[in-house]
Amino acid sequence: MNEEGDKKNHNLLILGLVSTAVALITTAVSVYVYHASGDIYLDRSRPGFLPDEKEIEKELKEDYKFSENDEINNDSLENFLKNYKEVLDDLDKTPNPFAADTLSNESLDI
Repeated sequence: MNEEGDKKNHNLLILGLVSTAVALITTAVSVYVYHASGDIYLDRSRPGFLPDEKEIEKELKEDYKFSENDEINNDSLENFLKNYKEVLDDLDKTPNPFAADTLSNESLDI
């Protein structure tokens, strides 16, 4: 190859390395800020997040927990349907589920 082609390849390699370094640095800084600011605890998709005091009070009833080893019989089905109806009734009480404010901070208790 000629000298001009080598210089272009060298510049392209430098550009790739610099852009990778910038991406790694900005990612590291953003993860640090995310953790240091406490926002990491607001992410509900992470296992082991810290629940709010309100959530501790709203723990699920024992009736809502079904063992995967129990038999399915009429009593267990009636228990499930009763609990399901309670949850469904709560959902039906939502005044307008497709309104713009349904995902507002107030409606999500944030």
